[in-house]
Amino acid sequence: MNRYFVYLLVISLFSSCVTTKQMTYYQGDPVKKSELYKLNNAPYRLQVNDILYIDIKADNPKIVSMFKNVESNSGSAANVGGNLYFKGYTIDRHGNIRIPYIGEINVLGYTTKEVREKIEMELGKFFKNPAQIFVTVKLTGIKFVVTGEVNSPGTLNLAQNEVSIIDAIANAGEITQFGNRKDVIIIRKTIDGVKKYHLDLTNIDVFNSKHFYIQPNDIVYVAPLKQKSWGTGTTGLQSFSTVVTVLSFLVSSVLLVKNL
Repeated sequence: MNRYFVYLLVISLFSSCVTTKQMTYYQGDPVKKSELYKLNNAPYRLQVNDILYIDIKADNPKIVSMFKNVESNSGSAANVGGNLYFKGYTIDRHGNIRIPYIGEINVLGYTTKEVREKIEMELGKFFKNPAQIFVTVKLTGIKFVVTGEVNSPGTLNLAQNEVSIIDAIANAGEITQFGNRKDVIIIRKTIDGVKKYHLDLTNIDVFNSKHFYIQPNDIVYVAPLKQKSWGTGTTGLQSFSTVVTVLSFLVSSVLLVKNL
């Protein structure tokens, strides 16, 4: 009987604690390749609710001011970043943005470069020398959601051109001890529908994944390890204490029943 409890204790101890291997990032060595692995650098195509920063410059500032968003007339790129919702150009549910005197321009599924070219073409109708027009179109940061087993879940917006999965996790306060680093999920809504990708952050090869860089409106989900549902603890000592407590309760219950 005593031997059975010892076996049960050992098995429970090793199976219930979170191991170092489960918590260590980027294990292994980079694979040597004759050619460098190229990430999928296809440009991002705009979606509904994306917010654009648009700046127009020309020789005649008075004419240029006609086409600027009223809220952003006095704003620079830095100011726009401080109040994105009011000072940017939000893509509505029909895929359009509205520019004074030009009207609605459909930008759904376009790249920022293509949007810039469309705006330049429309502005060319108002200027004698269209070549003097200089238009800048940028995303006002990359907005995404991190949820699940992270210390600070929520919606984030980073003013960067690229945001990697490492940036996303770090800005969400890192993965908790109970987070599954081997299966971090990215949920992405695209024109073709919702897609789901899996990344193993414990493997150094994650840097070669074509999904290493997240896109605007992505949802990053970190699932819990099975140890969390067991409630046994993250370290061996915590698991040992929990198992001993449970076994002590069982032994005490058995002895109490026998003495009745």
